Amino acid sequence: MDIYEALKARHSVRSYKDRKITGYVKEELESFIDECSEKSGIYIKLFADEPKAFGGIISRYGKFVNVKNYILIAGKRGERLDEMCGYYGEKIVLKAQTLGLNTCWVGLTYNKSAIPYKPKIGEKICCVIAIGYGVSEGVPHSQKNINDVSFAEGTPPQWFINGVKAALLAPTALNQQMFFFELIDENKVKATACRGFYTKIDLGIAKYHFELGAGKENFTWK
Repeated sequence: MDIYEALKARHSVRSYKDRKITGYVKEELESFIDECSEKSGIYIKLFADEPKAFGGIISRYGKFVNVKNYILIAGKRGERLDEMCGYYGEKIVLKAQTLGLNTCWVGLTYNKSAIPYKPKIGEKICCVIAIGYGVSEGVPHSQKNINDVSFAEGTPPQWFINGVKAALLAPTALNQQMFFFELIDENKVKATACRGFYTKIDLGIAKYHFELGAGKENFTWK
């Protein structure tokens, strides 16, 4: 499975098999996580065989079952931190999908105090991503119409349409899809987050999807 197949095949999964992440899969995943962490400047780490963060009432409220592995994303507080967490976190999510793993973005329904990581002064934990071998592959989420989340004067180029379609496949908090893409001039795209729950993280996720669908060679971000 390549990254484009993963983009279409990946769905949120909350129930996992009692199977450890080991060998080549773990090595490849951790190597990619380290690469993303170094490039982004944010803290990203895989916690394997660590069930405490999803072992209490909060996680049961989120309907999580047998989550023993998760990816932590944290960093220095700043205007673009949440967007960066979403962008690089989704890169890892899709990489995981190509390795045969399943995932689920988690904002609130986990025990933050149980995570064996304490943010430094000026840092915050943005979110975690549950990861492992799912009981199922999950199900597709409902999608808004292209016109609900984008605008282009006249007839938009096919790469822009492809980008928006890919963004609509992106996971968002409560399936809000509160992002908007606007084509400016011939090859500049403005992406904004609307008001809502975790929308800046969602924007980062959607922007990565847009890049995959549109092709980074076809446009620049405004």
